[in-house]
This record gives sequence, C-alpha cells and structure tokens, in this order.
Amino acid sequence: MIDHPHLLIVDDDREIRSLLSQYLERQGLRVRTVADATEMRRVMQHSYFDLMVLDLMLPGEDGLSICRELRMRSQLPVIMLTARGEDTDRIVGFEIGADDYLPKPFNPRELLARIRAVLRRSAHASPEPDPRAVRALRFGDWRLDTTRRTLVGEAGDVPLSGAEYRLLAVLLCAGNRVVTRAQLAELLRGRDPDPFDRSIDVRVSRLRQILGDDARSPRIIKTVYGQGYVIGVPVQSE
Repeated sequence: MIDHPHLLIVDDDREIRSLLSQYLERQGLRVRTVADATEMRRVMQHSYFDLMVLDLMLPGEDGLSICRELRMRSQLPVIMLTARGEDTDRIVGFEIGADDYLPKPFNPRELLARIRAVLRRSAHASPEPDPRAVRALRFGDWRLDTTRRTLVGEAGDVPLSGAEYRLLAVLLCAGNRVVTRAQLAELLRGRDPDPFDRSIDVRVSRLRQILGDDARSPRIIKTVYGQGYVIGVPVQSE
C-alpha cells in the first residue's frame, strides 16, 4: 500500500473536516479538505489524490452527483459519508461507483480502517490480470482493456468505477469457475461478508445493465444460486 496516501475530504461541516484532518494526519496520511464541489474541482486540477472521502449531503451539488461525474473520468476510490442511514442511499451510492459507505455519526478509527482497506484493495489485493501478460480480455461483443482499465464496446469506451473494473476482471479471469459472494466481498470491501449486505448484487446488477445483459435471463454474468457468479460466454485473452 502507498506509504503516505494523499486524501481529499469533501464535507461542508468545518468541525468534521478539522477533526478528521487532525486524526488522519496523526496516522501518517496526508489530508486536504474542501467544503464543496467547486473547491473540490479546483484542487483536483493541481493535486493528485489516492482516495476521496465524500459527504453525501453537500450544499448545492450533492455527493451522489459528484460521485457520478467523477466516475465518468476517474477510478479514484471514494468512501461516502452521510447522516442518512437508509439502505436506499447506500445502494444508490454503490450503483454510481462508491467503493464504501459510512453513515454518520462514526468512529474515526472505523473510517481509518475502511480507508486502509480500500487503498489496500486498489493497490494489490485484487487478482486482476497483469497488463504485462494480458492486454485485454474479449467476451461476447465486449473487450476489457487491462492496460487502460477500460471496457470497450461497439459504440466505444464505457466508463467503469474501480470496483466495477475489479469485479468484471475477476469474473473474466475465473473463466468458467464460479466466484463466490464471499470471495467478491473480500475483494471489493476487504472484510467478511454481511449476509444482509447486497452491495455485491448491486454491483453485478450495475455491470449487467452496462453490458446489456438481461437481468431475468442473463447470458454474460450468470447467477449460481447459493454460491455466486460465473461468466457464461467464452473469454479470450490478448
């Protein structure tokens, strides 16, 4: 994992920004804080960040719209914070590409643990294809470019979040082997799966939508009930 990760915290609560900045810097992380989307875009033009902690409820442009825009051009890991604890908000956050989700109020130690888990997965925890050995994976009418980490279809490039890319790459590399939900949860969230956590299913559903895979009778990403998921079409390496 990166020795001194650079974090961007986007939260309109000045006290939370100050407390998190002080706590995380004491843990060896570098932290930049901003209060809204406008300031976030300004600092991102001039600085590189390894992870964003993004509040859902922001003045003007909210965290969901920010995350949705970010996913169109970046795989920067995102952990969303919110005062809401409803499952709907969490599911929507995962659908648009958030890597993790933490409701307020929270213990800063838990946030730190989640930050480290997401960074660990982004760095080297995922069994992704090695770009030096495999440049792309072809399946059906699609091509997953492992050098650019981009999905390519007949209409051109299709943006994927970091988690969506890892999930698809793992399933493709598994070939005709079933990948269990527990394995996918380990990959995407870095901890044992919660039996009531639907984030894996949400991400699979999102990938099916992107691939045009019929949810009622999927052809590309098939569900093996009681186990997990498997790719249902031939996969070729390039």
